[in-house]
Amino acid sequence: MAERVVLLRAVNVGGAKLPMERLRAIADELGARDVSTYIASGNLLCTPPGDPADFDRALEARIEAELGFFREAISRTPDELRQALDAYPFEVLEPKLAHIYFLAATPSPEAVADLAARDLGPDLARVIGRDLHVRFADGVASSPLTAPFVARVLGTPGTARNLRTIAALVEKAST
Repeated sequence: MAERVVLLRAVNVGGAKLPMERLRAIADELGARDVSTYIASGNLLCTPPGDPADFDRALEARIEAELGFFREAISRTPDELRQALDAYPFEVLEPKLAHIYFLAATPSPEAVADLAARDLGPDLARVIGRDLHVRFADGVASSPLTAPFVARVLGTPGTARNLRTIAALVEKAST
């Protein structure tokens, strides 16, 4: 049973290749226990040694030093992932278009208001705590809600997963 789910932003897309076998090995070398991954998109489940935030920063530094690119590590407990799923505020019309961006920090009220005032076209978005809940109308590729946009407007980076992946991570972390 893993105590944390660490979500790495934007791995195995473009030039940022990180084999999951190597990610598991790095986590193990950093002292994590119960290490596993889920699909090849930077989902690490583990019980980190000590403070989870310290582990996340060490993981980021190790990946950057070894592989030459920086990617944020944003972690949550399985219960926090479950709570985010339960809080999803939109009707799920198409599961692959229902996402949650897990943010590195809680955005300021001003940043949340800024996002709410923006024209997102047919996409829906709502910040709940440290998470940005999104329902894409036509898919990620045609949306203004890209990772750079989210980071710029909300003042904190994030990484998105669809609801199916989040549910699978919760299940995997519980076994």
